[in-house]
Formats: sequence, structure tokens, C-alpha cells
Amino acid sequence: MTVVRYLVCVGAFVAIAAVPVRGNAQEKKKELPSEVSYYKDVRPVFAQHCQGCHQPAKPQGGYVMTSHAALLKPGDKEKPGVVPGKPNESVLIEQVIVKDGKAKMPKGKDALGEYDIALITKWIAQGAKDDTPVSARDVVDKDHPPVYASTPVITGLDYSPDGSLLAVSGYHEVLLHKADGSGLVARLVGLSERIQSVKFSPDGKELAVTGGSPGRFGEVQVWDIDKRKLRLSYPVTYDTLYGASWSPDGKTIAFGCTDNTLRAISANDGEPVLYQGAHNDWVLGTVFSAEGLYLISVSRDRTVKMTEVATQRFNDNITSITPGALKGGLTTVDRRPMPVRTMSKVPPDTPKAAPKIYDELLIAGSDGVPRIYKMHRETKRVIGDDANKVREFEGMPGRIFSARFNPDGSRFAAASSLDGKGEVRVYRVATSPPGSASLTLNAIPLTGQLGLSPLLFMGDYQTNPKAATCEGQKGPVYTVAFSPDGNVVASGGFDGVVRLNDARTGKLIKEFTPVPLTPGGAK
Repeated sequence: MTVVRYLVCVGAFVAIAAVPVRGNAQEKKKELPSEVSYYKDVRPVFAQHCQGCHQPAKPQGGYVMTSHAALLKPGDKEKPGVVPGKPNESVLIEQVIVKDGKAKMPKGKDALGEYDIALITKWIAQGAKDDTPVSARDVVDKDHPPVYASTPVITGLDYSPDGSLLAVSGYHEVLLHKADGSGLVARLVGLSERIQSVKFSPDGKELAVTGGSPGRFGEVQVWDIDKRKLRLSYPVTYDTLYGASWSPDGKTIAFGCTDNTLRAISANDGEPVLYQGAHNDWVLGTVFSAEGLYLISVSRDRTVKMTEVATQRFNDNITSITPGALKGGLTTVDRRPMPVRTMSKVPPDTPKAAPKIYDELLIAGSDGVPRIYKMHRETKRVIGDDANKVREFEGMPGRIFSARFNPDGSRFAAASSLDGKGEVRVYRVATSPPGSASLTLNAIPLTGQLGLSPLLFMGDYQTNPKAATCEGQKGPVYTVAFSPDGNVVASGGFDGVVRLNDARTGKLIKEFTPVPLTPGGAK
């Protein structure tokens, strides 16, 4: 992949540590550098604490902080944000300095540490010099969208609930296409150079995006689809974010982090809602239970964990504590969109407050084997039982990066990669007879309506029906999505081409390049 415009001047390679708490004699204050660098010292502070609200896509107060030139401008105020050599005349210092225990900025968040304020002040006093490397001075924003010499890797796809749009990840942007691939509708350009996941809200009015700049910052974006406007930017951690999911009521957005945490924020204002640190490796996928009471997460640590949203309490290891049950890290999870059913039996150790319902989860990862698990335990926990597992499916070559159910839960698609080659398969899964676990059927849904479709049984229960393989894949595949009517599977990956395949037969319907290409590169 070649992208002509490279890194936008945001982010940080290393987080700047805040000054120790006063009175702690065990720690020493960090000394300021003799010559403060904008690019290495000051810019990372702005990226972590300020640019979420002060960027071209969301210039709060008319002030942008993603480039050196923008910092010297006044925004909505009469005085410039930064006056070189004069920190006392710089509005920026007025906004971040702590008075009476509070600071005006960052708005709604903790004030900057004393060290960060001193660092910015000294940089301005020394002339507010711009030492940004020439290679990093290209600006990427809504007025200067990325220019592509070749297609970027695709890591995220999602259809809008009404079936009119297909969101495709790009470099520094999400591209909105007509669902049939007939044309580009809009380009949502933001701070994050790498986009890891895209997810429409339940009502389709907004799009959640997780990503960031590797080794610098992570970011959650929330876009207003009708206005094509960034409504919320939430910077968090020092690396890219993964696995966005919406709560059923559309009020909460969950995501995974490379600091091994699972987090969720309010979709309205970005306020933290949930923080869970029970994983031992990167958290790569999330999904809410049907009623929204629980949040499920998968990680490279080989576990599927359930967290109670209201209390933020880690509730259960869904994959039990079975030695060798999973032979590698997990990368993807999806909840089966089927009616929540009453448990046939409630185990003796089930808390009285626990709901007598369960969902089914599709998980997959590095061992290439898709599996379905029950979300809630129905039997007493026994070491080595792996009791929540419903069934395994035929393995795919390499590791599975993405797996998604169709709208009625009768099929799921999975995408894998091995040795530079990729594959997309569509597996059939039918509903269970009352009171039994889910089994795979050789069955064909008669309707394309949302909800549980009637099924025409073509034979007896089968333990391993053949899956449909999608045609046309020419490299590793990293993401799949089902159209709302369940008839089309969209996929994308290393070669940067979106492919639309028939969900029943696997035949290629169409393929298209989602980004506008500039032959020979941009001038």
C-alpha cells in the first residue's frame, strides 16, 4: 500500500508523564528539557488532551490545534492562541492554567499536570518554534483529504441498517459508498490515520469509528451521517483502538484497547461508562448482549469474558477454564441476532439476580475454527468441561480476522488469512428445536425479513454441512459484513478491494476500489 500523504501532525510516540502528586517525597519532579521541541514534546500533549475537540472536523471555539500554523491563529477569540515569546499574552495558556483548583480547558476533563503546563509555557517563551520534520508536514483533513497512489488495506466494513450505505475504512478516513458499490457518497476525514473498525448505530443515524495512530494515540469517533459531520472525538490510550460496538439502545459505545482493557463511553458526550481490566492481552472485539445488560469481549489472551455493564464487574469467563480449549488468541465476536430464550435449567450457583435468558456468541481467532458459545452458564462450573460451547465448525486456512452473523442468525460469514492468501466462507446455522442446543441444519431461509425466518428443512440434522466459499478473493481478508437483507456478503482486506458476494452461492456479484486513485501519485 502506498499513500501519498503520510502522517498528519498529531499523536505522540511517548506519553508525557504528569508531575507527581504533591507531598509524595518518594518521587522526583521530571525536569523540563533545556530546549523544548514542539514536535517531540508539546505536540503529544495536545494530541492526548486537546485535539479531540480542536481539529478541522470539530473546531470547538473556532480553534484548531492539529498543526503549528493553526496554533498561532485566534479562533473565536480576539487574541491568538499562541503568541511566540509571550506566554502571558497567549490565550492557550489562559485556558489551561489552573485557577482556584480548576482550568477552563480541557473542557469537562481533568486539568493538565503542572509539568505539561510548564512545558507548553517554556516552549512559547522560547519562541514557539516549529521543528516538525518535512516528511510529516503534509496535512490531512476535510479540506485536504488523503490522496492515494494505490489502494489502502481495508480493516473495517459495515452496512447501514436501512441497506443504503456501506462504510469502508481508509487512511485517515471512512468512505461511505452506495451499498451496491455504484458510487462514493461521502468521505469522513478525521485524525486517526489507521481505522480499525466501523459500526453504524442501531438507528443508522451515526457511525462509530475506532482507530488511532500506532504508538501515539487511540481515538473513538462518532459521525453524524446526515450532516457528514464529526460529532464526537474521544482520544484515549497511546495506541489504536479496536472492535467498536453499540448497545442495543444506542446510548453506549464499547471498544477494546491494546493496554489490555475493555472500555465503554456514552455515545452522547464521551463520558466513561465502563472500564474492565480483567484481560491479559489486547482486547480486539466487543459485543453487547441482546438486552444490553452485559458486554462481551475477546482478546489475544484466548478468553471470552462477560462484564456486567451497570456495575462494571467482570462476571464470567464464557470459554470456561478449560486447558487447551482454545489454541490461540481471539480476534472477533458477534452475537447471534435471535430471540432471547428462557433457560431450560438454572444452575444452583446462579445468582438470583441473574436473568433466566441467554444469547449465543460466535467467536473465532488464530486457530481458524469458528465456534458458537452460550453466553450464560446453565451448568455448574467444572474445570475442563467447556460447558458453554454449543459447537465447532469446519476450520478455515490460517487465522480468522472477522466473523459476522446474517440478520436472522441462520448464517454467518468468516474471513481468514494464511501465507498471503485469504478466504471468505458462509456457514449455515439453523435454529434449535425447543429446549435443545443449537445445531447446524441443511436448511434454506424462505424469507429475507429481519428476525427469525421460517426454515425449509432439506434433510436431517448434519454435523458439518459444507460452507459456501466466496469467489474472487486475491489476498488476506480482514473484514466481512452482511447486507441487512442477508443476501450479500461484503469483504475487504490486503488488496484494498471491496467484494460483494452472493451469501447463498458465494458467487462474486461485484468488486470495486473504494478510494479515488491518483495515477502516478499526487503532486
